[in-house]
Amino acid sequence: MKGGYILAGLATWWWLICNPFASCGATKGSVPRLRLSSKDLLATNRSVLFLGHRGILDFRSLYLDEYRDRLFIGGKDTLYSLRLDQTNMDAKEIYWPPLPGQKEECFRKGKDPVTECANYIRVLYPLNRTHLLACGTGAFHPICALIYVGHRGEHVFSLDPSSVESGRGRCPHEPNRAFASAFIGGDLYTGLTADFLGRDSVIFRTMGHRSPLRTEMDQRLLNAPKFVAAYLIPDNDDRENDKVYFFFTEKAAESDSKGRAIFSRVGRVCVNDAGGQRVLVHKWSTFNKARLVCSVPGPDGIDTYFDELEDVFLLRTKDGKSPEIYALFSTISNVFQGFAICVYRMADIWEVFNGPFAHKDGPDHQWAAYEGKVPYPRPGVCPSKTTNQPSRQYSSTKDYPDEVLHFARAHPLMSRSVYPLHRRPVLVKTNLQHRLRQIVVDRVEAEDGQYDVMFIGTDAGSVLKVIALQRGNFAAAEEVILEELQVFKAPVPITEMEISVKRQMLYVGSRVGVAQVKLHQCETYGTACAECCLARDPYCAWDGLTCTRYQASGKRRFRRQDIRNGNPMHQCLDQNLTVDDFDSTEEKVVYGTEHNSTFLECIPKSPQAAVQWFVHRSPEELRDEVKTDDRIMRTEQGLLFRKLFRQDAGTYYCKAQEHGFTQTVIKIMLEVIESEQLEQVFQREQEEEPPRPLCRVPDPRMLHGQRMWFKDIMHLIGYSNLHRVEEYCERVWCGDRQLRHKGRPPKSKNMLDGGKKGRGKQHGERNRVPRQAAAT
Repeated sequence: MKGGYILAGLATWWWLICNPFASCGATKGSVPRLRLSSKDLLATNRSVLFLGHRGILDFRSLYLDEYRDRLFIGGKDTLYSLRLDQTNMDAKEIYWPPLPGQKEECFRKGKDPVTECANYIRVLYPLNRTHLLACGTGAFHPICALIYVGHRGEHVFSLDPSSVESGRGRCPHEPNRAFASAFIGGDLYTGLTADFLGRDSVIFRTMGHRSPLRTEMDQRLLNAPKFVAAYLIPDNDDRENDKVYFFFTEKAAESDSKGRAIFSRVGRVCVNDAGGQRVLVHKWSTFNKARLVCSVPGPDGIDTYFDELEDVFLLRTKDGKSPEIYALFSTISNVFQGFAICVYRMADIWEVFNGPFAHKDGPDHQWAAYEGKVPYPRPGVCPSKTTNQPSRQYSSTKDYPDEVLHFARAHPLMSRSVYPLHRRPVLVKTNLQHRLRQIVVDRVEAEDGQYDVMFIGTDAGSVLKVIALQRGNFAAAEEVILEELQVFKAPVPITEMEISVKRQMLYVGSRVGVAQVKLHQCETYGTACAECCLARDPYCAWDGLTCTRYQASGKRRFRRQDIRNGNPMHQCLDQNLTVDDFDSTEEKVVYGTEHNSTFLECIPKSPQAAVQWFVHRSPEELRDEVKTDDRIMRTEQGLLFRKLFRQDAGTYYCKAQEHGFTQTVIKIMLEVIESEQLEQVFQREQEEEPPRPLCRVPDPRMLHGQRMWFKDIMHLIGYSNLHRVEEYCERVWCGDRQLRHKGRPPKSKNMLDGGKKGRGKQHGERNRVPRQAAAT
């Protein structure tokens, strides 16, 4: 059945633009194989949005509580609790504004009353089995309180007013300033600026049974840092040797640049650090830091460095030992904008911290490795079984000799840098139209091994689902972008992401709200074995009937997957590699006018597919491939006739081919309105006064103010489908009476979408090239 009509050729206007999701001129392999709009995600139940009770959340923090099956969200003056085990999430709310007078004081000190003078909740951690710790900016007076959340299975949510206290050192003053924190054994470790003016950059330990500690105000320790993440990462089975690792960027003292270049760092402190007895009293005595290098090797040994740390994800292993660090970097360059993801092994980080310290004899000397005697216990180590010797026992850092603490204060920086796995990034993206902001990773079991699936949040409200295939130790990894998910309709920056491997869900936070997104939806890829194979998604496999979730322990033997190559010729040879079902293929009718331009749109499901056009002009002729030239041009969005001839009429077939798999995407019947018919209409217009139009069709071939009317169009294309064409015309040109009276075209999502009958959402909603329309 013909699915719709396009009135075209009276005058066609068109333009070609680069897709907003990729760089202009990007290769097929560097674009997502599948794009899904926010509308697609909601329609297929792939995502659920929570926008707050008043329509805009102004999101700042979230805590995913998988034990209670709840999601806790912090916004502007509000806290929310959502149940994850119910479809409607059953949201509960706590209203928590600043204390009386704080909002007015914030305004008097020059802060914005709308965007800054409120209580933005930025810290959420479980305190015990029944309470959360929550801290907010408090209109530049940080405050903390305990939130009663009940036991498992309950859904209670209330703030204890008697627990409200100052949050200074636990929460930043500003709603948008970067900071990092970790809650360990009742102690809160934070890296932040602790003053109103944002000058006192410090690492704090507060709250718990251990004594409060902070870093000294010394630029050798922290020099204008931007904190990104903090994690407890055990070195070994000795809990007394546990350390908290901070990831941040700062101005680098060791840089040769006069302007002090920005370097990314990993720093650490011992959990059981108690400060010194006479030196570094109430200060960290075990703080060390090292540079994180993420660079692309270039010619002549010149590397391209990515120095600005954007986000960090700790990928823990099943045994809890030797986790890997995924770090997202950006460039600090006026020449180009680039992003890279580097992966670091903890073994390499430990090796650097066990290596030489950086040292500089004076302002006119160069930085070098310290070659003198390092005191014992080695500065930076924790008092533990590893440190103690029979003749020298240290139960606390307060027992450390003063010379150890003096050395630690003067030598916080390690001489060697930490390099990534294979000494190069696993992913590099340059000259994007959006920034990459967040990263989480899931290690997935597939038929041929393990794959790390990266979910990368952008500042355009979208999430990229990517894998990197390493072909060798020294070769650059192959980037495979599996999907691009437009989680939020508005192009808002994604500011936080959490992943639930248990639920196979992604939780995505932006200013406007929070989304729960499924990590995979295998049936989206298609209904053929080849389509499932071409997807190269480690989560999905062909089970003989459909593309479905791959289960490593599944009983079905008939499972087809090819993540490394995506070659259906190998995996699906016994299946149908050509989908050429003409009866079910979407079909359109396009009317073009002779000697004018016409555009036939065809966008395959996969942007990585190659497109071929065929034409069947009459029953007596065979189908031929369309030959392109200066008159007939093939574009990424379809086929453009710059000048249409009557012999161009026929049925056009758009076919997509990818790694040997071929399918017909669309059939378009092109009808050509001959120029003599148009002349007759114009001649009749001159001879008689036209009746009131049913629908005015703008036309660039207007002669002396003459106008073409709906009845004339019907004379040209016939009355066999009058009702459908009339509905189409009414919707396109006469749908908004007020705008029509003002002489403007009606506002429409897609002005020339031909009302295709039975057309399913076979692929993501796209920003399409406008179809041919009668121009004004």
